Amino acid sequence: MSLQSDRVDAVAAHPGSPPRRSEEYEDLFDQAPVIFAALSGPAHLLEAANPAFFEAFGGDRGRADVPIAELIPELAPQGVLDRLDAVYRTGTAYRARAGRLVLGPPGAEREGFFDFTYEPRRDALGRIDGVVVIAVETTAFHHAQLLAAEQRLLLEQIASDAPLGEILTGMARAIEELSPELIVSVLLADPDGTHLLHGTGPSLPAFYNDAIDGVAIGPDVGSCGTSAYLREPVIVTDIATDSRWKDYRDLAARAEVAACWSTPIMGTDDRLLGTFAIYHRAPKAPADKDVALSGAFARIAALAIERHQALEAGRAAQEREKAVRDDLAFVLEASTAITRELHYDDCLQCLARLTVPALAPLCTVHVLEDGRTRRIAVAAATPADEELLAAPGLHEEVDRAVRRVLASGATETDHADVARGGRPALPGITDYVSVPLGARGRTFGVLTLLATGPPLDGHALALAEELARRAASSADNAHQFTDRVRLARDLQAGLLPPELPRIPGADLAASYHPAGEGLDVGGDFYDVFPLPDNRWALMIGDVCGRGALAATTTGMVRHTARAAARLLHDPVAVVAAINDALTEGSVDEGLFVSLVYGELRHTASHLTLDLIRAGHVPPLVLRADGTIEQITQSGLLLGVAPDFDGCVCRVDLFPGDSLVLVTDGITEARSAAGEFFDEQRLAAALHPRPTASAGAAGLIDSVNAAVTAFAGPSTPDDQAALVLTAT
Repeated sequence: MSLQSDRVDAVAAHPGSPPRRSEEYEDLFDQAPVIFAALSGPAHLLEAANPAFFEAFGGDRGRADVPIAELIPELAPQGVLDRLDAVYRTGTAYRARAGRLVLGPPGAEREGFFDFTYEPRRDALGRIDGVVVIAVETTAFHHAQLLAAEQRLLLEQIASDAPLGEILTGMARAIEELSPELIVSVLLADPDGTHLLHGTGPSLPAFYNDAIDGVAIGPDVGSCGTSAYLREPVIVTDIATDSRWKDYRDLAARAEVAACWSTPIMGTDDRLLGTFAIYHRAPKAPADKDVALSGAFARIAALAIERHQALEAGRAAQEREKAVRDDLAFVLEASTAITRELHYDDCLQCLARLTVPALAPLCTVHVLEDGRTRRIAVAAATPADEELLAAPGLHEEVDRAVRRVLASGATETDHADVARGGRPALPGITDYVSVPLGARGRTFGVLTLLATGPPLDGHALALAEELARRAASSADNAHQFTDRVRLARDLQAGLLPPELPRIPGADLAASYHPAGEGLDVGGDFYDVFPLPDNRWALMIGDVCGRGALAATTTGMVRHTARAAARLLHDPVAVVAAINDALTEGSVDEGLFVSLVYGELRHTASHLTLDLIRAGHVPPLVLRADGTIEQITQSGLLLGVAPDFDGCVCRVDLFPGDSLVLVTDGITEARSAAGEFFDEQRLAAALHPRPTASAGAAGLIDSVNAAVTAFAGPSTPDDQAALVLTAT
């Protein structure tokens, strides 16, 4: 800065005698905050200086006429004397803003910033006889600017979600650069609020940071533990003598720190977030600016920590939400896959496969059958894991755990059993959990997960129990389904001939495919049986509907036909008897039957058939030369009217000719596009193929293959076929 006062200009331009000068200088500058010094001669002897000069630059106030270089020797290496020489020599003033000087003896240096004006001083004749130095110390302002800049940078980092460690370390280094005598440390409160964890301390030795990482919060636990406990600043000016450091004095001595001032970092909700500490190498009490600095940066640290915790909480919530979604997806996908398995064994084997390795590396499933346990499924992540089950003692231990769970109906874990006091661990297994499989109030099986590495956690246990609950319901349904299918097949088998008879001069083959999974007894049937006089009866029919009523009707039709055919020698009369049984019986009025009935007899050269068709799919005759004939003569469905009106159609079968009878489950099988298989496709399926098997069985195979290729393996209606080939 320059001197603006006319009086100062006059002193610099026309100084009086030395005593007079000193009096004028004192009058002007003694009480002024501006730094003033008057230097005389080319050696820059300190002629006069005000108290502000000595406060800023040091030196002995009692020494006068001493070269400034001798009084303040650290100025020379920093170019101050060179600038004074230039002003004295040229008479040109020198001005500088925010000039940096390092002042003080070695070991006690301090950094200062100043606005300088070096004015040449002239005597009465206008000759330069000295230099007047006017300065204003701007160190505090400079530091405030730097501090503000650092705070802006830290706030920008916080706003941009920079890592917490990066923010805290940057803050510590910024403070240490502003005040090199300070050493900064930040400790973070753990989630329980009982310990302080390492946050940052870039200038502290690593062993010191490691030692205080996890320090307890409590009274007399150094500066930081006590500050966190009291939730107020704790100032320890001399660690060596303060009782709160009694357990940490040696550690502090090794780290060469002698004073520590700690400020609690508090959140907006008055929650303890951590501590902000400033260390000194020598015993020292904080100045007002140090207290202000601690408070300011503790608030910034609080912002950074709260922002970090909010982000971590958000991420944790997202991870929990994702984990819940993943768990739900796993359970839903697994339970859906298990439900798709319609058979009991397959259902439980699927359960075992799905738990490995998602929940554990090894899994077994046991079921209780007829009072005995049976291992129904095993799944392992690796062959080595599976081999563990063959290890001596492991199989028996698992079986014992299974029996306990079957008896109690409660989940058993390795930890729970040890807590009861009890038994050695399973060989080669680090942990296990056995979960009951129960349905309709009874426990019928056990899912056992075995760990060979890290123990199973609560998360795996919860998933296992949920999956076991769902799988148990599916397995129970599958068990009922399996029993129902078996019963339906047994009943269906009772409604069909156990095997086809051998007819001289004829080759017979038949097939029956139940609709869907075969849960209900179907209404399609066929039969071949002998008659008096070396004759044979054959028939194929379809009772409308399914289930018990259809089965009852099927049985009645077959038994009526067998009884009537032995007594009556007229196919029309036999079919009429069947119609009478249907219309006069106690069956449902809406029930009807389609039927093809025929009686076969031998002639010297061929087979002769008398056929009656009652509303059924027209029979086909495949001649030995490949031509196909359709028998369209028809009568009414049986069970519709009290009187049957039908007539006989005679068919001669010569060697190689075949009679093909099917139910409408074949001709009405639908493709994915909704088209019927129909009689034309049936006829096309009968044309011989190079790879087709010969005889009646070959024709049956050809028809079934064509229907499956057209409509798929599962159809909504039963399919029956009967083929007779003359030989």
